[in-house]
Amino acid sequence: MQQQDTYKLRDAVPADLPAIVHIYNSTIPGRMVTADLEPVTVQSRENWFAEHNPETRPIWVLEKDGKIWGWLSFQSFYGRPAYNGTAEVSIYLDEECRGRGLGRYLLEKAIAACPELGIKTVLGFIFGHNAHSLALFDRYGFAKWAELPRIAELDGIERDLIIMGKRVG
Repeated sequence: MQQQDTYKLRDAVPADLPAIVHIYNSTIPGRMVTADLEPVTVQSRENWFAEHNPETRPIWVLEKDGKIWGWLSFQSFYGRPAYNGTAEVSIYLDEECRGRGLGRYLLEKAIAACPELGIKTVLGFIFGHNAHSLALFDRYGFAKWAELPRIAELDGIERDLIIMGKRVG
C-alpha cells in the first residue's frame, strides 16, 4: 500500500455505520464479495454492529482525510463457546480505492492482531469465482479448508463458497 502512514486504522463507532453500509452496498452489484442481492439498510445492520467489540471481535475502519475508505470485521464462528478461538474476517473497500494494496494492509493487521484478540484460527469465506480475494488470502498463508459447491445462486448462476483458513495461535 502506498503511503500507509496517511491512513488511520481505528475501532469503528456507531457513527461510522452509514459509511460501513455504503461500502458494503457498493459491492453487491459486482456479485463477487457478498451473497446479499439487494442493498442493506443502516437499521438492518445495527444488531450486527452491536455484536462486535474492540476486545475480541472488532470492526475496524480505515480512514484518511476524514473519509472511511474501507473496513474489516471479525465475526464469531458458529456461535458456540468451543469455537471462541475461531473468527471469520471480512474486508470491504470503497470502490475508489480497490486495487491499491489496502486489502493486503488490512489482512496483515488482522493476522497480527489475532493473538491479542484471543483468535487462534482465522477464516475467510470467499466465492470460488473471486480470484483476487482467493489470491490475497493464499498470499498470506491461508489454505483452502473447504469447498461448498454451488451453494449460492447469484443472478441465476450457482456459485461455490471456499473457506480459507489459517492457524495463527
